[in-house]
Amino acid sequence: MPLPRIRRSSVIAGLVALAALTATVPAQAHTPRTASLPAVTPRAETAPLYDDEAGGNANADDPAIWRNAADPGRSLVLATAKEGGLRVYDLDAQQVQAVPAPSGPAPGDAPGRFNNVDLVHGLRLSTGRVDLAVTSDRGNDRLRFYRIDPARPGGPLTDVTDPAVRPVFSADQAEVNEQRTAYGLATWTDRATGRAYALVSRRETTTIALLELVATGSGTVDYRKVRTLDLPSSFRLPDGASWTPCLEPGELPQVEGMVVDPADGTLYAGQEDIGIWRLRADLTTTPQLIDKVREYGRPGTYDEETEECAPGPDPGFGGRRLAADVEGLTLITQPDGDGYLLASSQGDNTFAAYDREVDEDNEYEGGFRIPASGTLDGSEECDGAAALNAPLGSKYPKGLLVVQDGHETPQATARTATGFKFVDLGKVLQALDD
Repeated sequence: MPLPRIRRSSVIAGLVALAALTATVPAQAHTPRTASLPAVTPRAETAPLYDDEAGGNANADDPAIWRNAADPGRSLVLATAKEGGLRVYDLDAQQVQAVPAPSGPAPGDAPGRFNNVDLVHGLRLSTGRVDLAVTSDRGNDRLRFYRIDPARPGGPLTDVTDPAVRPVFSADQAEVNEQRTAYGLATWTDRATGRAYALVSRRETTTIALLELVATGSGTVDYRKVRTLDLPSSFRLPDGASWTPCLEPGELPQVEGMVVDPADGTLYAGQEDIGIWRLRADLTTTPQLIDKVREYGRPGTYDEETEECAPGPDPGFGGRRLAADVEGLTLITQPDGDGYLLASSQGDNTFAAYDREVDEDNEYEGGFRIPASGTLDGSEECDGAAALNAPLGSKYPKGLLVVQDGHETPQATARTATGFKFVDLGKVLQALDD
């Protein structure tokens, strides 16, 4: 059965009340504990991606981990490279396939730009059940779908996007070119119905859309929009003031990092300058703000000349574990519902861990850093992250965490470089349990 339609007015009313209620959480101390957090060093790293013409305008952003059930040691990491498309790596962090992003429909139109990636397992197509990589094509405001077949000659990914897919948010190509388009992404399969969905955020807005994935008769994948929800963009503070984070004029605080807990269909969404929201993945419940960034409530003035915000005095209304932007949400699942929600605290190069169980109100459980070690660089200004708590052969018998590195070093030149770090998940769990 399709999901029921929800009165948008009731959801909006709940959000209005929510913006006032969540902002009245008592102020927390602003004492960063970055230096005291345990360090977990990477085991491998990908080759640098360069965001320039010579490098194909490739910019590392978001990873996903696909487990090869028949041969876990041959599992794969799929990762977005924005205008560079998709990259596929083996567990040694060696590239095995590069999939280019499609161009715009006409000269002068925005080119394809793959922002986030997630997986759908066992989707039934006319050719049989398949595992899919789903990516948000921010440049064209569409989702793209790739069948995963590790035995395929030439690389495991095959494009199965229906040619007729429509823009997720934009009304026409002119609006697509303005680039307020599909941005963050998380997939979800409803266990009650077996239907597969994608949650997609819209760049520079607070909008999240729920899309149902639809298999066509020709073996391709399309989607239909079920509903949308807008998170708050302004908040009433404990001192009675109204606060909106300082952004470029016309922009609203956007969402990128998202993940859905498959056990209960809970969506966690990271609003970059605000914090982490919790709500049902079908977008039918009022969101709850489970943690805030330190900068929450801090005034700022936008300088058009420098295109930056000059921060004002800190009133002390923010959280203490996340430094904006909050990015890279992922889950470490464990038996019986145990595990962690991980979030990248981009502003201080750390990762925060929360109890996965909603009944425990996603209590903060600790954090860690991923610094450099030996010849391997660490992770700085991390955008995307993916964890898989399952044996992956002899290299990662206790699972794998992959994180984006926003400042790949060392660099032989001044070229902007990014990449991905592979981390032993067993060491992460040990750091959080100590």
